[in-house]
Amino acid sequence: MKKKKLWFSIASVMGVIVIAVVITFYIKGKQVSMVDGEIQELPITVQKAIEQELTETILVTGEIVPESEQKVFIEPDNGEISEYKVEENQVVKAGDPLFSYDSSRLDIEQNKAVRERDLIKSRAQVEQNQIAELSKRIEEAKNKQATQTPIEENTSEVDVPQEDINQLTSEKLQLELQYESTKSEVTSAQEQINEITNRKKGMTVVSKIDGIVVKVNKNIAKTEVGSSEPVVHIISSNPYKVIGTMSEFDAVKIQSGQEVVVRPKVFKDRKWNGVVESVSQFPNGASEGEELGGSMGGGNVTMYPFKVAITDDTAELRQGYHVSLEVKITGIEKFPVIPHSAIIDEEGIPIVYVLSNDKLERREVVSGSMNDELIQVTEGVNPDELIVTIPNEEMYDGMEVISFDEIE
Repeated sequence: MKKKKLWFSIASVMGVIVIAVVITFYIKGKQVSMVDGEIQELPITVQKAIEQELTETILVTGEIVPESEQKVFIEPDNGEISEYKVEENQVVKAGDPLFSYDSSRLDIEQNKAVRERDLIKSRAQVEQNQIAELSKRIEEAKNKQATQTPIEENTSEVDVPQEDINQLTSEKLQLELQYESTKSEVTSAQEQINEITNRKKGMTVVSKIDGIVVKVNKNIAKTEVGSSEPVVHIISSNPYKVIGTMSEFDAVKIQSGQEVVVRPKVFKDRKWNGVVESVSQFPNGASEGEELGGSMGGGNVTMYPFKVAITDDTAELRQGYHVSLEVKITGIEKFPVIPHSAIIDEEGIPIVYVLSNDKLERREVVSGSMNDELIQVTEGVNPDELIVTIPNEEMYDGMEVISFDEIE
C-alpha cells in the first residue's frame, strides 16, 4: 500500500513538472509575458514600410561676407602717401584712384631721362644728316668720274681719282655703324622713360572692384615691413554671400545648385533664400581633425569649406552676421521608410522585426537617407511589409504574435 502511494506521489510530481514545462514552452512561443505571476500579452504596434523618396534637412552655420573685398596695404618702398582720393562710405568703381604716393623723386628721374633721350636723338639726327651728305658727295663723284676723259693720251689720270670715292664710302660706312649704335641708345633711353612712367602709374593705387569704401586709415604707422592694417578697405557692392564649414558627413550629400534657407540669428522670424555655390574638395586646415559630438557619435571629423550665394535682396544684412542654413536633400531613389524607433542596435548591427504570417522575423538592415522622423532602408525590408515600430528585448526571431495594432 505504501509503495502504491509512493508511486502515486512520484507520478503526481512528474505530471506537475511536465505540465509546467509545457506551459513554459507555450508561453515562450506566444506573445505573452509573466507579470506578478500573471500572464500578460505583449503590446505590438506595426507600421507598413511605404516606399518613397525622403527629404533630409541638413543644418549648418556660417557667416555673411561680401562677395569680394580689397584690402590695400602700405608699401614702404614707395615712400610716403601724398594724397588720399577717397573717403569712407564712398562708392567706387574698378579703376578709380584710391590714394597716391609721393612721386616727386620719379618726376626728377623722368625729366632727366627725357633730356638724355632728346640729346641722343639730336646726335642721331646729326649722324643721319652726315650720312645723307656723304651719300650725295659719293654720287656726285661717281657721276663726274663717269663723264671725264683722260688728260693726256695713253694715261688713266682723271680729276676725281677712285681713291677719293673709296675714302668717302669708308667714311659713310663708319657713320652708318655709329648711327645704328646711336639708335640703340635712343631705344634704351625710351625704355627707361617707359619704366619710370609705369612706376609713376604704380604710385597711384586704384580700386580693383566695384564696391564701397568701408575704411580709410590716414594715420597708419609705417614700418620697414609695412603694416598689418590696410590703408584702404573696400567691400563688393554685389549681394552678400555666406561662408562656413561643414562636416565630411554633410559634404558628401550637399552639391552645388541646391537651394538653401538662410536665417540670420539677429532676425528670429525672417529668412532669405539662397543656393549652394560651392563645396570645397579640400578640407579646412584649421579644423581638420576637429572633435565633433552629437549625432556624429564623437571622434575626429574633417570639416570642408562651403559658400552660399544669397538670391534675395541683401540690403538689410551686414557683413559679419552669423546665420543658420537649412539645406533640403531629396533622395534620388525610392526606398521603404520606417520610424527611427523601429531600428535597434545589437552589438553594432542595426536590426528590425518584421511581422509576417503571425510571426516575427529578425532582419539585419542597411539604412540610407533620413529626416527627423523616418529613415530609408536600402536593404533588409521590402515595400509594404509590417515593421514593429518599437521593438523590445523580449522579442526574438520566430516569436508568434497573437494580436497587434497597425498604425498609418
